[in-house]
This record gives sequence, structure tokens and C-alpha cells, in this order.
Amino acid sequence: MSTRIPFLKGHGTENDFVIVPDPENAVELSPAAVAALCDRRAGIGGDGVLHVVRSAAHPEARAMAAEAEWFMDYRNADGSVAEMCGNGVRVFARYLQHAGHTTEGDLAIATRGGVKTAHIAKDGDVTVGMGRATLPEGDVTVSVGERNWPARNVNMGNPHAVAFVDDLADAGDLLAPPPFSPASAYPDGVNVEFVVDRGPRHVALRVHERGSGETRSCGTGACAVAVAAARRDGADPAATGTPVTYTVDLPGGTLVITERPDGEIEMTGPALIVAEGVIDAKWLETAVG
Repeated sequence: MSTRIPFLKGHGTENDFVIVPDPENAVELSPAAVAALCDRRAGIGGDGVLHVVRSAAHPEARAMAAEAEWFMDYRNADGSVAEMCGNGVRVFARYLQHAGHTTEGDLAIATRGGVKTAHIAKDGDVTVGMGRATLPEGDVTVSVGERNWPARNVNMGNPHAVAFVDDLADAGDLLAPPPFSPASAYPDGVNVEFVVDRGPRHVALRVHERGSGETRSCGTGACAVAVAAARRDGADPAATGTPVTYTVDLPGGTLVITERPDGEIEMTGPALIVAEGVIDAKWLETAVG
């Protein structure tokens, strides 16, 4: 391993990431290494790591290489592997533009949740095709302290429990994962969104991301919330043939979510690269222990 590993820092609605460009998949990023990089006091700090690898060079992405040149090998802040990260896809696309690998317009990005399409607009916003939501059957409940709420089970390639509450403060401190039941609904854990209404087709949320704690933003969570809100409000584009758009306020900014009649969901929002530098590989080895 090189003694100096390039990195960048970026964020999408303040969901922030350490970006590690590694086209040939030569940098070993163990869970402990990822956790060290994401440590906000002893490392660089971030909600996760975007490991940038050519699809053909990664065993989990080779089958997608014909559709998408680049694979977003995404890791949560605790080092665990995640299927997808919507804000991460936008920042990943911005990095590819920053590095000269793509320009304004459309591109495809491979993820563990499948190939995602992104569009980089001239105004700087990035729109990501997030795929279709699935709504598993069965009642789900989430809890904070002695209180509990019914939640909508929404899967965006990763699992979400969406609870509508009276006040975002009802979510508590979100330091620990909110308990849920039944346990069988989410055998691998879940992202939990607490949602309030702000106006017609306008909601706000707080989220506990599985493996990362409360974050400033969650793209797949915003999509899950928009779908859950639409169904609660009696709107189903597949039934009406009319797209439905929700504005979703998050602690770190605002995303616009559109569900089309074919079920495809699009997420639009900002994505910024804010810094770049090098990681001292010796420090990383020491931090990992």
C-alpha cells in the first residue's frame, strides 16, 4: 500500500463522506479502517466512505461493468457495508465530474443496490434515479422511550421504517437505534425516519441511519418518506398515471422527490466537493491497530 492515499471530502445536504479514489481496487478498506477515517475527532470525519472503484476491478460489480464503468463501494461510518446511499450517489457523481471522468449530463453508477442513473445539471444539482420502492406487508411499530408509533415499511434497496409524528422532537436524541417490532421485519436492522408535515406535499424528517446514527440527511430515507407520505395521502402514481412530487426538508437541506407512474423515483439535490488531500497510510495502520 502507498504511504499516501488520496482522499476527498464531499457532502450532499450535509450527509458527508470521505471519498477514496481507487480505480483498480488496490486499497484495502477494512471495517476498522473505515471507522477510523469516519471518526470526527481522530480521523477525517464522515457519515460514510465512498470507495471509488472501476466496476471491472471489483468482484461485486464486475457483472455491472458493461452498464456502468464506476462502482460505488459504499461503507457506513461504523465500517459495515451498505446496499445503497442516495446522497452518496449524488456526491459520487459530483466526484466523477470533478475528476474529469464525466461531464454534465447522464451517467450510470453501479451500486450494491443495482445500477443507478444520475444526471448532473448545469445549475449544479444532481438528479439520481433511485429505482422503485417496495412496500412489504405487515404492521411495524417503532418506539422512543415509552412511546410508540405505527410505521410504514418501505424498501429502497435498503430497509426503512417511516413513522409520522406530531413533532420532530418526539424522535428523542436518536443516539441509539430506535427499537422496532416485530424483529422479523428487519433482520439486518433498519433506517428509521420520524416525519412531520410542513404543508401540501411538503414534509420534514429526522433519521437514524443504520450503522451511522442520526445523520443530517438520508437520500433513500427521503425517498421512502415521500412514498409513505403519498400513500398516506391517497396518491399512487401507478394508479392515477400522474407523477407525485414531495419536497422533503432534512436537517442538512432540502431534497425534491418525484415518483413516476412507472414506479421509478427521482431525487434531486445539491452535491459538493469541499476538500481534498492525502491520508497517511501509517496513521491508518496505527489507528486500525
